[in-house]
Amino acid sequence: MVRILQFGATGQLAREMLARGQGQVTALSRTDVDLVDAEAVERAILGSDAELVVNAAAYNAVDKAESEEALAFAVNAHAPTAMARACAAKGIPLVHVSTDCVFDGSKDGAWTEDDEPGPLGAYGRSKLAGERGVLESGADAVVLRTSWVFSPFGRNFLQIMLQLARTQPQVRVVDDQHGKPTCAGDMAAFLIAAAPRLVAREEALFGLFHFANPEAVTRRGFAEAIFAGMGLTTPIVPITTAEFPTPAARPLNAVLDCGKLERAYGVRLRSWREGLAETLAVLKAEGGA
Repeated sequence: MVRILQFGATGQLAREMLARGQGQVTALSRTDVDLVDAEAVERAILGSDAELVVNAAAYNAVDKAESEEALAFAVNAHAPTAMARACAAKGIPLVHVSTDCVFDGSKDGAWTEDDEPGPLGAYGRSKLAGERGVLESGADAVVLRTSWVFSPFGRNFLQIMLQLARTQPQVRVVDDQHGKPTCAGDMAAFLIAAAPRLVAREEALFGLFHFANPEAVTRRGFAEAIFAGMGLTTPIVPITTAEFPTPAARPLNAVLDCGKLERAYGVRLRSWREGLAETLAVLKAEGGA
């Protein structure tokens, strides 16, 4: 059983890792280690007996990052770079999670790892800087870009849609943003399963990869699937991104091509609809309908 040191204890991926890790995951909250303190981050790794480090923590307030760019960079760029330096010094691998927001959304097809990033906002810029810091550190590192993450935990698009459905006569949802919803539980299960191979240093497994559940959909289409799964009849009104202005721009096309990961790891990612059904079943059991 691989000993995993995880930064992050309460986020979507972090909680799914703890649930699936069967005691092999030691999670550090921001109370345990302040991610703004790069030296503290390094000390936490160098002083541990971990065989693998997973960074499941991030500053992910996309809109707020426009006015807190220094903080976003401290958490999303400087902290993971410090993690990578410590992992390189200790000789253990690192998994770092990034985002589809490193792209500007202008491409017609799905984004591959070879496409040139072009973040539209401070959050995306901070995550891109973190990717580069990790990949250039000399550590055996995996950077996983993901998109539209959902789970039964925390505040995410799924939870927001359910809240609106319970409190509004109708819900306005953008219908021109395309992406692939990603089940946090699927990513956690993938990382737990891959951990022994990463510790064994299978070289082909390191580098930059995309992880998202198959089938592209618009935000509106995702909302419709959520409502249908919960038996909700609240009308959904399609709108454009221009009709829903936000401080930070979002890429209209955030569809990630995950073929490189599937080939390297020999896996076949399942549809997000399967993960959504399981997630909604959990919420129903907990009275979240």
